Amino acid sequence: MEILAFGVQSDEKPLIEKAFAGRHEVRCLDVFLNRDTAPIAAGHEIISTSVNADLGSGVLQTLAAGGTQMIAQRSTGFNNIDLDVAERLALRVARVSSYSPYSVAEFAWTLAMAVNRRVVRAAGRTRDFDFRLDGLLGRDLHGRTAGVIGTGRIGEAFTRIAHGFGMELLGWDVAENPACVELGMRYVDKERLLAESDLVSLHVPLLPATHHIIGARALARMKDDAILINSSRGGLIDTTALIAELRAGRFLGVGLDVYEAEAGLFFLDKSLEGIDDDALARLVTFPNVIVTSHQAYYTRDAVEQIIDATVRNVADYLAGRRSENVLVPALPKD
Repeated sequence: MEILAFGVQSDEKPLIEKAFAGRHEVRCLDVFLNRDTAPIAAGHEIISTSVNADLGSGVLQTLAAGGTQMIAQRSTGFNNIDLDVAERLALRVARVSSYSPYSVAEFAWTLAMAVNRRVVRAAGRTRDFDFRLDGLLGRDLHGRTAGVIGTGRIGEAFTRIAHGFGMELLGWDVAENPACVELGMRYVDKERLLAESDLVSLHVPLLPATHHIIGARALARMKDDAILINSSRGGLIDTTALIAELRAGRFLGVGLDVYEAEAGLFFLDKSLEGIDDDALARLVTFPNVIVTSHQAYYTRDAVEQIIDATVRNVADYLAGRRSENVLVPALPKD
């Protein structure tokens, strides 16, 4: 059986081919799944997709009409999939429920330190042999307060690093993580966390309840010199509201590895054609903002774990087994 994999990065391709070797043929495409590319999947019972695939109603109908029966998404997030439509079309959908939390947590800290210590500006200057320190003043994080919104596996890993810096720890989540409490984290309401934290990092999934969890009111509660980091999902932050605050001169730094309108932009080369997204174009002009293209997960360790889980998801589908990775069909309600 040939499996069709959409949105495969050049670094991923040999890892995917090696993982499926001896099991199935796999054809890797660098194009992302959307309305225009969905017809390519015709005749393929199993396809694999990336996090920025469009798996809305129209695409799912095209896939089902072409004979696709199983979708193996190579990511934890699944907000890009219309699960109700997939269930109506009798499509099996699986994701990767977990992979290395350290990849994302460490990158979140990379962004935090880069904006705090003005690393991008400094590197640009020294490349031009400008060795002045003007405008590069950062601050110690030791003794300051880190606010962690979402304290699951990634949030816990982020918290452990914050503890290593000697920071005070505030957390917000629907349930307390005992490991974070052991590190000294105090769970408080979101409003207090935002008001008291010098560094706020987001580690919650994108759900209807968390969409724009950092909107105008939340941003207004934050310290003027706070650092805001988002390595989770772009839709957690209201970009328009964030730009308004940045225009007002607020925040020491903002690090974004995700963006709410990143589909169709991230993972692609737009350097020769430019973009027509005015919000993103404005964001990257602020000297205290760093935007990266959804790369927090992108370590060899994490990618290999994602691919291994995808291979298991395919094997489970073919064997008629169910695992915690299966999203559709949904488990019957009690």
